[in-house]
Amino acid sequence: MSQHLRLISHKLCPYVQRAVIVAKEKDIPFHRVDIDLANKPDWFLALSPTGKVPLLEVTENDGTTKVLFESAVIAEYFDEIAGNPLLPKDPLERARQRAWVEFASATLADIGKLYSAADAASFDAATDALESRLQLLEDELAGPWFAGERFGLVDAAFGPVFRYLDVFDWRLGRETAVRPAKVRAWSEALARRDSVRDAVAEDYADRLIDFVVRKNSYLGGLLERHALEFA
Repeated sequence: MSQHLRLISHKLCPYVQRAVIVAKEKDIPFHRVDIDLANKPDWFLALSPTGKVPLLEVTENDGTTKVLFESAVIAEYFDEIAGNPLLPKDPLERARQRAWVEFASATLADIGKLYSAADAASFDAATDALESRLQLLEDELAGPWFAGERFGLVDAAFGPVFRYLDVFDWRLGRETAVRPAKVRAWSEALARRDSVRDAVAEDYADRLIDFVVRKNSYLGGLLERHALEFA
């Protein structure tokens, strides 16, 4: 590849994970730089129009550099520059799958409400909303991947979604949100896929639990109590 790709990242960001999963699926080499979002470097703020990660620096052989932002854009760029496309050729099906990538973003927002809920009532409401989304997925899934036999961009978008739930379920010893049968099988297949597994560091689960516990939320309290049981 004639370009040098530098992906600006954060160790917990699920949107970064999407881009990493696609890059790994396509065997695209890149250099990953993790930053502290609570103390963003000046050089990052000078590059990023939004102040958010992921951010992709693309440097050509002639030294010119362009910056891409927004995870869906970066994932599609990776999809277009190498290998067999993860998005289908048919315009309608391609648009449909892009819509479900956006649905994954909304699902991440629901998970954010889940781990930020201050009390049992708001936690239960967030759980109900998340389970409603999972049921919509159940009705749409083709299996074994979202659209059938081929891994695609929707699968890459949902890998980080289910990673959240996998960590919470593991620490709590129960399902945080009930997954319908096809969603359960799909999420388990995603957890086994190399590109999904390798999109985070080995200490991801501990970092995520620490992050949620420090929010002093209802779920954080549950995780902290179970953490003491693990000690």
